[in-house]
Amino acid sequence: MRHNVLPDLGSRELMAVIAVAEYRSFMAAAASLNLSQPAMTRMIKRVESELGVALFVRTTRQVAVTEAGHEFAALAQRLLNDLRINVVHLRAKTDQPRGQVVVSSVFSLADAILPSLAADFAGRFPGVELHLREGLHATVRDEVRSGLADFGVGYIEEAAETFAVEALRTDGFHVIAPRDHVLVGRKSISLQALAATPLVSFPAESLTRRIVDRAAVEAGVALNYAMTVNRLATLHALVGNRVGLAVVPAMERPPGNDPLLVSRPLAGSGLARKVGIIRLPGRELSPAAARFLDVVRNWLRSRAKAPSTFQDAAHRRGKSRPPPSS
Repeated sequence: MRHNVLPDLGSRELMAVIAVAEYRSFMAAAASLNLSQPAMTRMIKRVESELGVALFVRTTRQVAVTEAGHEFAALAQRLLNDLRINVVHLRAKTDQPRGQVVVSSVFSLADAILPSLAADFAGRFPGVELHLREGLHATVRDEVRSGLADFGVGYIEEAAETFAVEALRTDGFHVIAPRDHVLVGRKSISLQALAATPLVSFPAESLTRRIVDRAAVEAGVALNYAMTVNRLATLHALVGNRVGLAVVPAMERPPGNDPLLVSRPLAGSGLARKVGIIRLPGRELSPAAARFLDVVRNWLRSRAKAPSTFQDAAHRRGKSRPPPSS
């Protein structure tokens, strides 16, 4: 077993890892690559020896993929895609930026702004294969850390110690309510005003919920959570059906022309989230990834002082749909 060196692995071995992770069977994976099962087993054992970690757990009935296996299979797929794309463009002898760019983003940004930016970028640089991945902020960090994503777009409060981060804007929180709710007559809503009000929220482990709960504890307020959901579209629907009010980051509030819902700023100390770029220290971006990073960076900077939500901007482009939560 070797450590602190690049593993001596070829494309065939990377394909073997991907196949076993996909089929969860050495026999099926071997057949897909026209290998014998013993040859597949030897290949996987060699990969695990080179990496120094177990990728799969074998039993008599099935093959389970370890956490390291999931991570390395995704990275192997990324490496093979990069190789394939660059070989194609090398043969084409084009001077245009080429390759694969993988961006991991929190749900709200991935839905509201990245599709339009990606479409414009793809039109200008057709030789670049752009992959947009979306997830919770923890997923974004994991995908940047593993090398699967070139960079991440999301909330940087918990990333500064591990990653190279670049803050591009700060967003506060808003309370979402039906348009005829008694609290929407106020310019802003305090945590104290929400104490006796049922709330719909993201899971307790989400960054949004943790920030709001921490601010409520410091303010001496006990919040009443009536229901927990995972996706922003569901949260909006529950508020519209009067299950409760909801607290969301400013970028995730409904657009100003929503027929059922309205939002007001949530007043209180410590109620803010920093939005920015998350990168792996020491990782040099490809020319294509660096160009797309500039596109995302410039857009976020241009919106830093804009009063409208990201959903408002997407709606004006004709691309809006309710995004999931982050």
